Amino acid sequence: MTTSATPWRGIHVATALPFADDLSVDYDGFAEHVRFLAEGGCDGVTPNGSLGEYQTLTSQERARVVETAVQAAPPGFGVMPGVAAYGSMEARRWADQAAEAGATSVLLLPPNAYRAPREAVVAHYREVAKAGLPVVAYNNPFDTKVDLTPALLAELYHEGLIVGVKEFTGDVRRAYEIAELAPELDLLIGADDVLLELGLAGAVGWIAGYPNMIPQSTTRLYRLATSGDPADLPEALRVYRDLHPLLRWDSKPEFVQSIKLSMDLAGRRGGACRPPRLPLAPELVARITADTEAVLEKGYK
Repeated sequence: MTTSATPWRGIHVATALPFADDLSVDYDGFAEHVRFLAEGGCDGVTPNGSLGEYQTLTSQERARVVETAVQAAPPGFGVMPGVAAYGSMEARRWADQAAEAGATSVLLLPPNAYRAPREAVVAHYREVAKAGLPVVAYNNPFDTKVDLTPALLAELYHEGLIVGVKEFTGDVRRAYEIAELAPELDLLIGADDVLLELGLAGAVGWIAGYPNMIPQSTTRLYRLATSGDPADLPEALRVYRDLHPLLRWDSKPEFVQSIKLSMDLAGRRGGACRPPRLPLAPELVARITADTEAVLEKGYK
C-alpha cells in the first residue's frame, strides 16, 4: 500500500458507484466494494470521479460517498476524492470536506465551465491547495477543453500547488517532457489502455478503471509495468495484450456503462447508471460481453 508520505502513489481505483433499484446510492454496497479493492491489492480509491457519476449526485450524497470510503478504508489505504466543480470556491469546499472526512489527497480538474486561460487555471489550483491536502491535477482536455500542458503542469508544481498529474490525453510523449520540466512531479497513469507505455515511462501511480472488475490481475500488471526490471517486461507485455481489448473501453464515451457491465459479468455489483447515461445499445453490450468473457476465460480476476 502507499506510504503516508506519498499517499497519492500506487493504484487508486476510480470507483464505480452502486445504486439500488430506485437509483438511490447503495452506501453499504460501496463500502463493501472499497474493502474488496483493498483486499485485491489496490492502494486506494478515487471516489466522486466521472466513473463514480459524481455529476449526478446531490451535495449530501457526494459528501457521504467520501465519508463512506474513508470509513471503509483499511489502515494505509488511500482515499483521493475528486473535487471537481464549476467554481473554484465550490471545488475548495469539496477539498475542505475531503480533509475533514479524513481523505489523504484530492484529484482536481482545471476549471471546466469555459476554456480558462492560464491565469485562471493557476488561480483555481491556488484556491484548492489552501485546503491543505496534496492535490493531484487531472488533465482531461477532451471534457474540460483546458489542456494542462507539460509547461503549465511544471508551473503549478514549482509553485507548490500540485504533487502529481493524472495524465489522460493518451499522448505518451508527454511523460518525457513532464519529466524534463518538473522531474519531481509524479506522473499517474490516467487511462487504462496506456498503462504499459506510461509505466515504462516512469509513472508512479495509476488512477484506474478496470480494477473495479479484476483488481488482482490489474494490480499485478501495474507492478510488472512499473518495476523497472527489464526481466518483467515480457510477462507485462503478455498480460497487457490479453487485457488490452478490455482496458480500451476505459477511454471510450461509454466507459461507465462498460465497466459496470464488465463488473456484472465478473460477479461484482456494477448495475445501472443514473441518467443522463442510458443503457448500452445491444451491439455494444455484445462487444463488451465478448471482451470481458475472453478475459475471464483466461483466468484473470
